Amino acid sequence: MSEIHPFKAIRPTRDKAQLVSTRPLAAYRKHILRAKLDENPYTFLHIIHPEGDKEHHSKANSVERFEAVKSRFESFIDEGILIQDTEDSFYVYRQTKGTHQFTGVIAGVSVEEYRNDLIKKHEATITSRESMFTNYLNITGFNAEPVLLAHKHLPELDKYLEKVTKARPEYEFSTTDKIKHELWVIPAAKDPKLISIYSGLKELYIADGHHRSASSARLKDTIKKNKQVSFPNQDFFLAYLIDEQKLEILEFQRLVKHLNGLSAKSFLSACEPYFEIEELKKARRPEKQHEIVCLLGKSAYSFKAKQAITQTKDVVKQLDAQILTDYILTPILGIEDLKTSKDIDFVPGTKELKRVVDLVRKDDFKVGFLLYPASIDEVKEVADQGGIMPPKSTWVEPKMRSGLTIYNINE
Repeated sequence: MSEIHPFKAIRPTRDKAQLVSTRPLAAYRKHILRAKLDENPYTFLHIIHPEGDKEHHSKANSVERFEAVKSRFESFIDEGILIQDTEDSFYVYRQTKGTHQFTGVIAGVSVEEYRNDLIKKHEATITSRESMFTNYLNITGFNAEPVLLAHKHLPELDKYLEKVTKARPEYEFSTTDKIKHELWVIPAAKDPKLISIYSGLKELYIADGHHRSASSARLKDTIKKNKQVSFPNQDFFLAYLIDEQKLEILEFQRLVKHLNGLSAKSFLSACEPYFEIEELKKARRPEKQHEIVCLLGKSAYSFKAKQAITQTKDVVKQLDAQILTDYILTPILGIEDLKTSKDIDFVPGTKELKRVVDLVRKDDFKVGFLLYPASIDEVKEVADQGGIMPPKSTWVEPKMRSGLTIYNINE
């Protein structure tokens, strides 16, 4: 059973929704971030990036910085930029990118279900990042970016969402990345049907937001340990629930700065025992699972993994990203740890092929590897088996914006 929790979102007034909502801080290059802070007094970036105020100076991830975030958040409320709903509600959110529509529900989900593995994981988290974000949540008292949770197809939910989205949305705006955003507010007392629809689910799968989930679970322990006052909202964390069939899963390309002392010819020879190698007339993306396209100088090669390395019952070892690591990156190129190595870079599948090819041909990188995207079934199978996918295995869309529906933890 999946329990969803309505909440009173703190959110922008209708006339300022487009100006307030923002992509995550890390998505902005330095000069773009500076321009947004200078030109838009309403952007949520003023809250989550207090260093944007040239008079404020604090260390990254310090108590002083998190207190500054809280202070700016409270000032946005005092100024009427952000308001809080008066009724516990669910929020239907639709994002349209090109021809692709993502429609799902923003709600609180259970910390206990996360702990009991009913909300399933496929990535390992870093303890220091968990601790940092737990401290952030405890000091600021709010969460502004939902965890992305996937679930099986629910025909009844489709009918419900189709009916809801016929009405005028509370928010409707487009952003400069050519994405349309729409939000409908559903008071839970007037329309309790969503709770019963989701109650039939046996599990949810984290598609994006493993550290946010883990930190929200740790927050309860921190509050208990410190003998702080506990609030009902602390039993849940902010999530965006979406049909797994509506997700878009793309790959991450791997680009390596060296050939570990090998020539191009000797590198190809070292790969031959594990892959059927064929030179391509021009660079292209892989056409199916277990094909990796290698960019080497101005040439491109199709690497098809041999059956001897794909016939395994270990679902993680069947992943193309893991095959690349096990048979090329580590033993041949000497990349021991993908999380810490400075010799490898990752480019999401949203980037144009030409850009990736140019990075290798212009000698920024010596070799590049294009992967076939993992499927949602592979992601779920890894999670069901308690496995961990390699770093940067999936780029999952939709990417949520911060500041549209803020979850008041201490309520």
